[in-house]
Amino acid sequence: MSLNNLRNLWIRNRVELKVQDSLIDEILRWRASHEPARTAYVYLGDGEREEARINYAELDVLARGVGATLQELHARGERALLLYPPGLEFVTAFFGCLYTGVVAIPAYPPHPARPEITLPKLQAILSDSQAKFVLTTTPILSKVAPLFARDEEFKQLRWLATDELDHARAEEWNETGVAPDDLAFLQYTSGSTSAPKGVMVSHRNLLENSAYIHHGFAHTPESVAVTWLPAYHDMGLIDGIVQPLYGGFTGYVMPQTSFLQRPLRWLQAISRYRATHSGGPNFAYEHCVNKIRPEQRSGLDLSCWRVAYNGAEPIREETLRRFAASFEECGFRADAFYPAYGLAEATLKVAGGTEARPPVICKLESASLEENVLVEASASSDPQSVRTLVSSGRMDLGTRALIVEPSSLTECTNGRVGEVWVSGAGVAQGYWNRAELTEQTFKARLSDTGDGPFLRTGDLGFIKNGELFITGRLKDLIIIGGRNHYPQDIEQTVEQCHPALRSGCTAAFSVEIEDDERLVIAAEFDQRSMRAVAQGDASGAATRRSFADEGKLLKTAVLRAVSDYFGLHVHELVLLKVGGVPKTSSGKIKRQECRKAYLTGALERVPVS
Repeated sequence: MSLNNLRNLWIRNRVELKVQDSLIDEILRWRASHEPARTAYVYLGDGEREEARINYAELDVLARGVGATLQELHARGERALLLYPPGLEFVTAFFGCLYTGVVAIPAYPPHPARPEITLPKLQAILSDSQAKFVLTTTPILSKVAPLFARDEEFKQLRWLATDELDHARAEEWNETGVAPDDLAFLQYTSGSTSAPKGVMVSHRNLLENSAYIHHGFAHTPESVAVTWLPAYHDMGLIDGIVQPLYGGFTGYVMPQTSFLQRPLRWLQAISRYRATHSGGPNFAYEHCVNKIRPEQRSGLDLSCWRVAYNGAEPIREETLRRFAASFEECGFRADAFYPAYGLAEATLKVAGGTEARPPVICKLESASLEENVLVEASASSDPQSVRTLVSSGRMDLGTRALIVEPSSLTECTNGRVGEVWVSGAGVAQGYWNRAELTEQTFKARLSDTGDGPFLRTGDLGFIKNGELFITGRLKDLIIIGGRNHYPQDIEQTVEQCHPALRSGCTAAFSVEIEDDERLVIAAEFDQRSMRAVAQGDASGAATRRSFADEGKLLKTAVLRAVSDYFGLHVHELVLLKVGGVPKTSSGKIKRQECRKAYLTGALERVPVS
């Protein structure tokens, strides 16, 4: 489909659905009226079984039932925390809030068995948002409410188990006349570089960014989506829940744990339901390559998969290549990959690829990139001195991005790396109750021209031939000896040093020691895998070594690789057990949190030698 035809389709869809000036809640009511029996969502309880399904008429009734209860409690304008397990109960509660002008706050319920780990972030969100209501299910209520009973600040919370509401009260719901610039929800950031902050997303932001995604993904009413991303994360909420409703197609939802435990379930769902759109962070594709055995691929048919989006963390060309090669026999096409870039502060999408076009690759000289200068690698370049980057696509439909020198606040000239600044209808209103930080982050202007306002993303990158390339995070950048080093490059090199080191589970950061910046690497490793390597294969072909000897070889390999490839001395390599490297809900490495844990001695080290 040509770009012009795609634009015409997008415009026609908005006109025919009468949603050009409609908000997301109005789109649901329109669909409930005009196509009531059409399936909206299907929940796959274990990633395989159909546990629940709901059509537009049923969703509308349930949402209005939640809305009527909230209206009775005079909740309009208040914040409501949504604590739900994976399932469709969250969907009805979320739309019930949109129906009523209540500001939803999607969050993950604390684990009753691990409150010391999961409760503090939730308490921080409640304290920051000053939420008065908590919407949840009866089982969650019975387990979680007692955890808050000890805290005076939260004793005034009003808990509502929406699975017990009388949804016959839907008829009592009254249209509230929500305005486009009213808050729809607070998206608390994952905290990859700092404490969580509540991003204020308006109804207009949600509508416009949904239209932007719909356009880029070339959704049609015949599209089918599968998602395992949690609804409390921006990608899971906007793409997994809101997009099927906006585009008028069915969305299949499965728990994140079902994918993590057995990634084959994700691809089986795509194959079984003939999904056209599905995706996740880069680690999801890596997880599939590493965990799905060749004999398990035989029953998969992925020829239906038109848009396999990849975002939320650095996109690795090697991962795309390995996944495409591994599943080509299943009908997967490499041009289905849709690299994208976005962030909660922009509602979700900032840039994205084009359907049925292979990802754009750029190869640069690493040494020049360390100086923020772009020098393309040549055929004669040493492969070890080349960094391969994958484009995150282009900006479109009014979204604009600039590359800015972060200290002078002037636009970078072509051929240089800088901070990515963004403007557009999807850019959120700011951070909840943080006026100064909102001014700094969401209202930036160029120092020489005054052009703005822009959202400062905190991400480093460049634009080449209209394509946006992300090189790293401004706060995560490692500067040693006056040279810039991107932590993800170091991490990828480390993970290739030994088969026991876990892919996507390494954190590289710098610490100041005796007035000098030093490199520290924290890496997860699988003890069983390392013992297997040490003992050799079943035939005894490999030399047998002790666990300690293999640990010494692992460390030596890491130190040598980092020295050879980057010219850096590793001050310390910290080996951690599986799950020891802190991550966000989307799988991003929380390098600053790992750094803090290292400095305070909180990392649980595993001795290997």
